Amino acid sequence: MLTFQDLASGRKPLAVIGLGYVGLPLAVAFAQKFKVIGYDISSRRVSELQAGRDHTREADPAALQSPNLEFTSDAARLREAGVIIVAVPTPIDAHNNPDLAPVRLASAAVGRNLAKGSVVVYESTVYPGVTEEICQPVLEAESGLVCGRDFTLGYSPERINPGDKVHTLSGIVKIVSGSDAATADLLAELYGAVVKAGIHRASSIKVAEAAKVIENTQRDLNIALMNELSIVFGRMGLDTHEVLAAAGTKWNFLKFYPGLVGGHCIGVDPYYLTYKAQELGYNPQIILAGRRVNDGMGKYVAESLVKELIRAGCLVKGARVGILGLTFKENVPDLRNTKVLDIIAELADYGVETLVYDPEADPEEAERVYGLKLCGLDGFNDLNALIIAVAHDDFKRLTPEGMKKSFRAGQAPVCIDVKGLWNPDEARVAGYIYWRL
Repeated sequence: MLTFQDLASGRKPLAVIGLGYVGLPLAVAFAQKFKVIGYDISSRRVSELQAGRDHTREADPAALQSPNLEFTSDAARLREAGVIIVAVPTPIDAHNNPDLAPVRLASAAVGRNLAKGSVVVYESTVYPGVTEEICQPVLEAESGLVCGRDFTLGYSPERINPGDKVHTLSGIVKIVSGSDAATADLLAELYGAVVKAGIHRASSIKVAEAAKVIENTQRDLNIALMNELSIVFGRMGLDTHEVLAAAGTKWNFLKFYPGLVGGHCIGVDPYYLTYKAQELGYNPQIILAGRRVNDGMGKYVAESLVKELIRAGCLVKGARVGILGLTFKENVPDLRNTKVLDIIAELADYGVETLVYDPEADPEEAERVYGLKLCGLDGFNDLNALIIAVAHDDFKRLTPEGMKKSFRAGQAPVCIDVKGLWNPDEARVAGYIYWRL
């Protein structure tokens, strides 16, 4: 049986499959203590990392040069590993159903290269049961091995927050679980070697899977409440941020704010839970209601802009609108599931021309994935309105007065401040028609 000493001594390396926002920081962290094989199906990604570059900016370039860390797109290298950690995306399809293709394909690749005595650990966010009911059969079919006799399973949900340099891997309590007690013990020791915040050992793999999926479901629902309140308060003529500041003086008031909910976690994971619930014959009410509210915020922001343009006396069709930000959150280049696209699509239906500036986003990726050409800030000219969609630090230096030169003469400039980045009073003194969630 595989032991911790096998890994600590370097006799057996561990492997990480999927070198994205989750897998790469994990591989880098483990390379501080163990030999690590970082595997990705993208040879382009592997070449980038081998050259010491990381476009996600989640890993320090120096850490990529660790002698304990190898990058490869050769799946056969997985045969060397004692522990194989799967950290691939788990997206949803066009109908909001779980898309398990990446985790199935990764499981098949592992199965074809699985050595006896190995441990396969999943970090991808899934609904309870996926590891044992979907991944395990794939591993067994591809390898000809039997779980529990020839290899074992583990689940340790990822808790990576892209762009967060404070709440890093080592500083967040790690959940571990195993298909048997010995595997759970091994994973507790393995992850405990790099996670200083501590280890929480779940009683089963399904408990660990459920814990992860509800973390983001809880956040989704709290933000949905704030978004719904912002719509209600907007009709009352109240400033949501002022209301929340007042309510936040109570010691147990939870501090959430309205906004666009995109990305690879909060806007996706609740659908994994509701899918499984519906499969079991229960139709979730609260979770899906929260998803409907949050998924509708892009349309709401766009419609609010149209109303403000009309109030400004501007012809909506043909209006020019500058949008600050495209990524799904501030200060990261991550474009996955960005809800800024919902604003753009809705405005296009009104015949509004949009120009998007985002210094954090990769222009090539934006065009390849979304068919969207980014412009520079100097491309913001003759505007009728400005949407501050993402609160990048770079945007905090842009003042209401300084941005006035970007607007068309003869019309009051309109600002839709999704993130509440500007001071409303300063914007209005500068002559703006100002709106925020």
